[in-house]
Amino acid sequence: MAGEKEIKEIYENGMKILEELTSNAHEIQEQMLEEILIRNAGTEYLSRFFVNGQNHKQNFETNVPIVTYEDIKPYIDRIANGETSSILFADPITQFIQSTGTSEGKPKLIPMTSESFEKRMVKPLLVDLVMKKCISGLDQGKSFYLFFVKPEMETPSGLMASLYTTSYFKTQIFKNGLAKFCTSPIDTILCLDNKQSMYCQLLTGLLLRDEVVRMGSSFASVLARSIKFLEDYWKELCSNIRTGYLSDWIADPACRNAMSSIRIRPNPELADLIQQICEDKSWEGIIKELWPEVKCISSIVTGSMSQYIPLLEFYGGGIPLVSPNCGSSEACFGINLKPLSKPFDVSYTILPNMAYFEFLPVNNDGGGKSREFKLRGASATESSESTNETTTVNKPVDLANVKIGLYRYRVGDVLKVTGFYNKSPQFQFVERQNVVLSIDLDKTTEVDLSKAITKAKLVLEPLGIMLTTCSSYADTSLTPGRYVLFWELKMKGSNDLPKLDARIMEECCGIVEESFDFTYKSLRKSGVISALELRVVKHGTFDELMDFYVSKGASISQYKPPCCLKSEEAVKLLNLGMVGTFFSPKTMF
Repeated sequence: MAGEKEIKEIYENGMKILEELTSNAHEIQEQMLEEILIRNAGTEYLSRFFVNGQNHKQNFETNVPIVTYEDIKPYIDRIANGETSSILFADPITQFIQSTGTSEGKPKLIPMTSESFEKRMVKPLLVDLVMKKCISGLDQGKSFYLFFVKPEMETPSGLMASLYTTSYFKTQIFKNGLAKFCTSPIDTILCLDNKQSMYCQLLTGLLLRDEVVRMGSSFASVLARSIKFLEDYWKELCSNIRTGYLSDWIADPACRNAMSSIRIRPNPELADLIQQICEDKSWEGIIKELWPEVKCISSIVTGSMSQYIPLLEFYGGGIPLVSPNCGSSEACFGINLKPLSKPFDVSYTILPNMAYFEFLPVNNDGGGKSREFKLRGASATESSESTNETTTVNKPVDLANVKIGLYRYRVGDVLKVTGFYNKSPQFQFVERQNVVLSIDLDKTTEVDLSKAITKAKLVLEPLGIMLTTCSSYADTSLTPGRYVLFWELKMKGSNDLPKLDARIMEECCGIVEESFDFTYKSLRKSGVISALELRVVKHGTFDELMDFYVSKGASISQYKPPCCLKSEEAVKLLNLGMVGTFFSPKTMF
């Protein structure tokens, strides 16, 4: 396990390390593939593809197929069930990393060796180094990060399975490194009760407000949830600060001990100040008011998290939003070397030592001239999610030969390669191209839906109305079926529900439908698809949706709100919060 010596070396030579990695990206990738093949050529999985041990790159490219997670799941299941032979890896498996399950509906198990896990722990240190280099003052105070864990699961093999962040927060490299600069005591982070953990972390963040120079979480959805939690509990938090006593319902022994260690003392002046700030009807700029020394808000705000950008900008009061890095359960992909870039301009630089990357050119179904690429990794397993709307047209391209343009790696995200840092590609998240809504012959993708909603919400902005969160589903309970949107709205000046003008809301419905493609419009005109429905829900309804998915096993720290609902229970939950429903004009096409 990486120790203090390794941490010190990264902090002292981190920028030099980054320069070496990105300047020698091609060579590092070639060396990585060679090491992977030499080390794992005798495994049950790879040995099938190499005749007489000829495990060089050309045979890898020719013989080893690009597969999905479902293809290799039987091998992973055997490892999880206790088989000790070299099935996928020559090195011993030490644990499994679980995906969140909110994207595909069920979590994946990703086998990890001690070496692969340690390699991933370098990324947070590099991110921290880049941020401190680019944003002055971050080394002059504490970081108010909201971190959470999820219970581990023991597999039949005896190996534990958990989210990567859960495993990482338990390591000495975190406890002896980044955790020392966080406001939250480690035991409040490791508390399995998310509500008690959130309360204690917010309380310590408020107590140490003058020392906080950075605020953040893994994903933007967590920050949005923490603001809602603060709305519900600020009076109780002020009472704890005023009296110096922790609420009795905080029953977790480790949490109570941790809060005792920071010596909560009666502080009526601080309680009065926080109360004065929180009593303001408008919470615009509330983060800046409560934590006046904050230099940046650090959280992933790209991809599906981009819907939270307006909300965080509203609450942040001009504090820069920093999207520090990107990755998946399988591997880390890259970090943001220009952290002060605007959220929609963020590019991540691929770290070539994290995985072996290949980019597979594909065509769009639309038949246009644009080219997209799927990325497969050979760092361990070619675990990914297949997509239906693209077809392979060329051989894979390695990292050194990608061109500026659109790319896709097979977890479904669309990447736009924007340039190079030295010899390592830089990319932006665009949106997912996977189909999320389908009735009859129509197949509406996440990109289609996102663009349509972006156009529609422009109608609301001049009225001071914010779209804070949204989702959708295909309602086929009646014939003809229709697409249904769920929107949570708020006024910019308060958390009050806006007055819903039927004409304006119907206009939004019409704009969404007008933005869809020819197939949708044809089916709508012929009556195969009914008029789109927009259901507005009350404030906090999507927080209840998060609670629902967390109760089903999702992690609050890595929760990704579903673009399209597949669960009938989730639809019913949102329907319970409905305060208005609107339809497109029946004869608009």
